[in-house]
Amino acid sequence: MAFPTPETLRPLVEPIVSSRNMDVERVRVNRAGSKSVVAIAVDSDAHPDLDALEGLSQEIGEAFDRAEEAGVVSFGAGYTLEVSTPGVDHPLTLPRHWRRNVGRMVALTDAAGAVTRGRIGALNADGDHVILITRNGKQLQVAPIELAAVAKAVVEVEFAEIPAAERQLAAATYEDSLARREDYK
Repeated sequence: MAFPTPETLRPLVEPIVSSRNMDVERVRVNRAGSKSVVAIAVDSDAHPDLDALEGLSQEIGEAFDRAEEAGVVSFGAGYTLEVSTPGVDHPLTLPRHWRRNVGRMVALTDAAGAVTRGRIGALNADGDHVILITRNGKQLQVAPIELAAVAKAVVEVEFAEIPAAERQLAAATYEDSLARREDYK
């Protein structure tokens, strides 16, 4: 039996992760002899802390052990299990990614390769548009962005304090942001 693939492991992992109100963002298997690594990235609206990740890692490891004993998978000489969050370099590809990063800076690349930087505001109820807050000098601008038009989006790390006006606008609902758009022209 071959070393398990991400497609083999995902059905073992997803029920455990979802029982803790989290989502599996990525399953990777790096096969390197006795140093094989199974890396699982999870996230949730509550942003899992180290204790949650440790408990989840233990539970997933136990499930892998049971699956190996049952002959469902074979890890051969063994593996190292890494359970973490996706990190800021994880691209925003699903509505939940946008929702979980409201208030953060993002670099958006469109299909033509043009990059726009702005702060993530609210997601609409259908999950297909998000508010993007940008600055033109000192003036804030608010624009609805269709997620399908975004070719790539990655959160940018910020070290400075978020300006109060941007923080308040990012915390507003989608509809309130659109209604206040005229205030920022």
